[in-house]
Amino acid sequence: MIVAYERVSTTQQSTLRQDVMMQEHRIEKVFSEKVSGKDRNRPELQRMLDFVREGDTVVIESISRLARSTRDFLNILDELEQKQVTLISLKEDINTSTPTGRFLVSIFAALAQLEREQILTRQKEGIAAQKAKGIYTGGRPRVQVDQKLFTAVVRRWKAGEITAVQAMKELGLSKATFYRLVKLNQK
Repeated sequence: MIVAYERVSTTQQSTLRQDVMMQEHRIEKVFSEKVSGKDRNRPELQRMLDFVREGDTVVIESISRLARSTRDFLNILDELEQKQVTLISLKEDINTSTPTGRFLVSIFAALAQLEREQILTRQKEGIAAQKAKGIYTGGRPRVQVDQKLFTAVVRRWKAGEITAVQAMKELGLSKATFYRLVKLNQK
């Protein structure tokens, strides 16, 4: 079966341009939605991925209609490949059933890996520069709590005057931080 996936970012936009491109491809079923591509959790995308079976072909107008990042594109492509579904992107002229199409996809995968490694390298360099200046202490910044206030609130909580949730709210602490500090202050 030949399936189309169309997407525009807002309800004010039209899929007409994509519809026109799809006309010459004998599309049997269309999954269309008007939602931002930044989120992978799109109802029609998920329905399309659940619908397609081995031997099917998914036609898209362009990669940007399917995914907003290389990583998302490769993850979706991986799902399609596991189901043995071909992807055709009209604008980029990619067809994963051809050697050239598979080659182009491998280039995308390599670029995504390079991008990830560069991000990690820049992160390490930034940390090293901060450490050299004595700025970086590692991890999240420590929560600063007024010790007198903390002691008073915990005393009220232990006396049953307030709930733990109320105590956490008064102190502006998460559940994990509240109980960690209570444990530390018992010693």
